[in-house]
Amino acid sequence: MGSMAVDAGTSGNAARTRVVIIGAGQAGLSVAYYLRRFGLAPGSDFVVVDRGPSTGGAWQFRWRALRLGTAHKVNDLPGMADLGISFETADRTAPARDIVSDYYDRYERYYDLQVLRPLDVRRVDEAGDGRLAVHVLDTTGETEGTVTTEILVNATGTWGSPFRPHYPGSATFRGRQLTTVDYTDAGDFRGQDVVVVGGGTSAIGFLLELEKADVPTTWVTRRPVEWFDQRELGIEMGLSAVAEQDDAAKRGLALPSIVSGTGVPLSRRHRAGIDRGVLVEKPMFASIEPDGVRWADGSFQKADAILWATGFRPELRHLSALKLRSEQGGVAVERGVSALDPRVYFAGYGPQASTIGANRAGRVTARQILLALSAR
Repeated sequence: MGSMAVDAGTSGNAARTRVVIIGAGQAGLSVAYYLRRFGLAPGSDFVVVDRGPSTGGAWQFRWRALRLGTAHKVNDLPGMADLGISFETADRTAPARDIVSDYYDRYERYYDLQVLRPLDVRRVDEAGDGRLAVHVLDTTGETEGTVTTEILVNATGTWGSPFRPHYPGSATFRGRQLTTVDYTDAGDFRGQDVVVVGGGTSAIGFLLELEKADVPTTWVTRRPVEWFDQRELGIEMGLSAVAEQDDAAKRGLALPSIVSGTGVPLSRRHRAGIDRGVLVEKPMFASIEPDGVRWADGSFQKADAILWATGFRPELRHLSALKLRSEQGGVAVERGVSALDPRVYFAGYGPQASTIGANRAGRVTARQILLALSAR
């Protein structure tokens, strides 16, 4: 943990700072880097809290077989070049989670960001005098504490909030139902029939890994998968998806799926999987039964496990006391700032969700914070 003590008890004896950043993933570290660069002192002027036991953000929890070459592109953090490391030249044979955790650890120490962990933010509410109270739980000792702040940066991402849609009969299924966060190793499914649900890169990765372990799979998706040639940059598709995210964030709508706006790259690995019949999707089933799933046409697929690779939702439960949610289910955010509470910033939210988007937004967010602090 960093140098700033987080006192136990209520906000009456809480630690004080000017900015609290919740989350030490790509977005949170990017904002922290620029705040430090612009003159704020880590551990006193601003504090980064993170619930993970180690560095790496959500990457530390990803399955061991995942490699950087097969995952979404991980962009370098701002200022990472000064350390002499880059994800572009990282080992493609090592687990991605190990590489990211190692690089983020070096980064935090090099810039002395003094991340406090493992601290789980339980809730954020009013502290009085225009300040916010951030209530945390030290998950190692189960001790509670509070930090009061002028500005809050929510950079929690989505890993802690996997989305699993409801389908009729789900409660009757006798097998295992897992989400992406529950997946650890393809070997856990040997001797089982697995239904993989979802049209994104995680679902595709699971299918290919399960194939290597000789696990029979059935792939189902809500809509047909839109493949695009990886040799094409897909810039227009990417810009369109970002624009949709931005529009939804401004209007306080639930954020649309990124994959639905960009499609999936048709790499040689994916093309080979299609040719082998592994990456050939079926439409969504109509219902779940105790021993499998059934389609609207009456056909049935036996299943011992259903793997829901159906995406995530922004993790915002800890902000519920601030009443930032709109009637449409989202939070209204424009240029990274809450439309209802100018003390609350969102890093890595909506159009900033990609690693390159988080990096670019880090500088903008930090500048906005400095302007807000100077006006107080």
